Amino acid sequence: MATKHYLIFDFGASGGRATVAAFDGSRVQMDVTYRFDNGPVTAAGTLYWDILRLASELKLGLQASLRKYPDIVSMAIDTWGCDFGFIDRNGKLLGNPVTYRDKPRHERSAELYQIIPRRELFQLCAGSTIEIMGLYQLFSFKCDQAPEMREGSRMLMIPDLLNYLLTGRPCSEYTDATMALVCDQNARGWEKRILRRLGIPETILGELVMPGELIGPIQQQVCEELAIRPIPVVAPATHDTASAVTGIPVVDGARHWAFISTGTWSIAGVETARPIVTDACFQSGYGNNAIADGRNMVVNYITGLWIIQQCRRKWMADAGGDIPWGQIVRASESSGPASAFIDVDDPAFSLPQADMPAVIVEACRKRGQRLDPSMGAVARCVYESLVLKYRANLETLEKLTGRKLDLLHLVGGGIQNQTLCQWTADAMGIPVIAGPTETTSVGNLLMQLKCTGEISSLEQGREISLRSSEVIRYEPKAREVWDQAFGKYRGGK
Repeated sequence: MATKHYLIFDFGASGGRATVAAFDGSRVQMDVTYRFDNGPVTAAGTLYWDILRLASELKLGLQASLRKYPDIVSMAIDTWGCDFGFIDRNGKLLGNPVTYRDKPRHERSAELYQIIPRRELFQLCAGSTIEIMGLYQLFSFKCDQAPEMREGSRMLMIPDLLNYLLTGRPCSEYTDATMALVCDQNARGWEKRILRRLGIPETILGELVMPGELIGPIQQQVCEELAIRPIPVVAPATHDTASAVTGIPVVDGARHWAFISTGTWSIAGVETARPIVTDACFQSGYGNNAIADGRNMVVNYITGLWIIQQCRRKWMADAGGDIPWGQIVRASESSGPASAFIDVDDPAFSLPQADMPAVIVEACRKRGQRLDPSMGAVARCVYESLVLKYRANLETLEKLTGRKLDLLHLVGGGIQNQTLCQWTADAMGIPVIAGPTETTSVGNLLMQLKCTGEISSLEQGREISLRSSEVIRYEPKAREVWDQAFGKYRGGK
């Protein structure tokens, strides 16, 4: 078949890109056509996303991609999860979306649990009841009598909002909707009882669409503004982790595999046919989120590379210049095995910090451990603590599913750190398949291929991913060293 081109937008919390995928019927090649930065903006004490700038970057990415590939068949957008914006009854934007890292937006969780106990909330929505999820921000809006709660307003998750600005259709894609904790994941629809009990208007919820469905063409006014044609916009799994899992090049479907998405957040999980809604799942802090093809992922959200990113920012400020990631990794390797560990899920590590290395050193001191404040020692502490947290999570997943895991897929930006990948294999004692780096983009593409009739199943799509991907296999070694470290990590000393 003739090569066809598809446009993929990946919006991350720190940056984004437009990528054109060339599909020849068997394999895919990716070409990044546009990149841009992203980050929260503080205004009047609130941490916002600059949605209008993101919309502008979307338009610039469209123009750049079409200049190079005028025959683009369709496009799709995925973003980070949890956050949302509102449009009013007239379809106008209601302010800037607030970021999940805005602390006041999840300080009312205790009040929420007085109305719906946390265990019951988990039973209703099956999702991870952690305070970054959309429901907690919604409840804070309600408590503050925010204008977003007025009659006629419509809540749209970030990718849905961007799709709306392009197409004019205010619909909600299902995988990201599950990140708001307002879905019944067994029925695959809205769970309006949650909103009713919290006093949040049900009318904020609109039409649900599933991955692989057509949203519609780019509306005429946008086409005229950009001097482009009305490209069809498809709903992928708009939650970027769901797209990443969709795009995993499963090397052996018969094996019991798990995945870890390594980025600002590290998300550890397994793919299942249905949500797991058990006491053990709830007590372990796990939850369910939808992925493509009607499937489910049982996951835990771990504070990930955000910690070392915050450290790097401080080190560069002190140095007065750039410090490449390779330099940090080499320093961590040279420092020797970690003598101190942190719990990466301590809330202090998920918040912006002016001096994250000092926060880490102090956290170790409180645990009765001494950590050298040098860059190498702090980086080694962060990386090893993260790897040991991965191991603890995979052991929990084995208990929840009753399956012994024998393969781990690593995806996301963190796989560029080959030392981290090898340490992960060593600590787990199982092979690790890392890659490709663009797994999220591949997953996005697969749902476009499904929408346009090029594939009919996720298995077929993953075969394309496998044929097209460059992956690295890491075999475990030095398990005894990591067993000792894990014992020390769990003991907190």
